[in-house]
Amino acid sequence: MSKIFEAIKQTVAEIEADVQKFTSGNNAAGSRVRKAMQDLKNLAQDLRKEVLDTKNARTGK
Repeated sequence: MSKIFEAIKQTVAEIEADVQKFTSGNNAAGSRVRKAMQDLKNLAQDLRKEVLDTKNARTGK
């Protein structure tokens, strides 16, 4: 699980500059932000599934 969480944190850190560029008017940075957000969505779903699987394994379900 920590690998996925670390990937989420890294993606957020990497995209921070592009978010600032986009708010300053750079539309190309907006495209990179949207792609990163899609990647984050997928990572979050993977983390969510892993947490649920771990919880179920602990309770014996």
